[in-house]
Amino acid sequence: MDIRASNPSEQNPYHIEPAPLLVVVSGPSGVGKDATLERMEELGYPFHFVVTATTRPRRPNEVNGVDYHFVSQQEFAEMLEKNELLEHAVVYGQHKGIPKKQVREALASGKDVIMRIDVQGAATIRHLVPQAVFVFLTASSEEELIRRLKKRKTETPEGLKRRIATAWEEMKRLDEFDYVVVNRDGSLDDTVKTIAAIITAERCKVKQRQIELQGGVR
Repeated sequence: MDIRASNPSEQNPYHIEPAPLLVVVSGPSGVGKDATLERMEELGYPFHFVVTATTRPRRPNEVNGVDYHFVSQQEFAEMLEKNELLEHAVVYGQHKGIPKKQVREALASGKDVIMRIDVQGAATIRHLVPQAVFVFLTASSEEELIRRLKKRKTETPEGLKRRIATAWEEMKRLDEFDYVVVNRDGSLDDTVKTIAAIITAERCKVKQRQIELQGGVR
């Protein structure tokens, strides 16, 4: 006896194809968002890593088109005018935005999409794409975060105070996220493995997240 469904149009229950995910890695400045995603890329995780557009100056060792798309104020304004950004915000006086074409094309190809973004931007993405997976990355303590920010040597004393105060406020929004991951000093690979495990768990859910780009997305 053939135990398969008599209706050939009925979906084969053994054919399970996980839907592509949109994963947002966020958290205060200095927790290691960039380093975490860079390490994931180095280790060959099969995700599309979104490259953010920004007007901030390029730091030493950063590569245009890899770490960020470094653009002028005029270029960023043109991107806004042409509705090319999924999300954009002013962060510490500089503009940052997520090119929507990257996200749309990667999802259409079946790839999981992962982006790093500030807490303010994550709130915008949550409004536009509530089905996304939101991961809050944090340091193990305030002291560790301050030490990391000082080590970067990219801030004036006043700028450093502002980032610390902002981080304190951003920590209060932790309960808006699906997961929290502590990025401890010297344990970057453990951080990467934890985020990868979250993505694996999400792909194994019976009820899959169906990503639908809404709002200003065309």
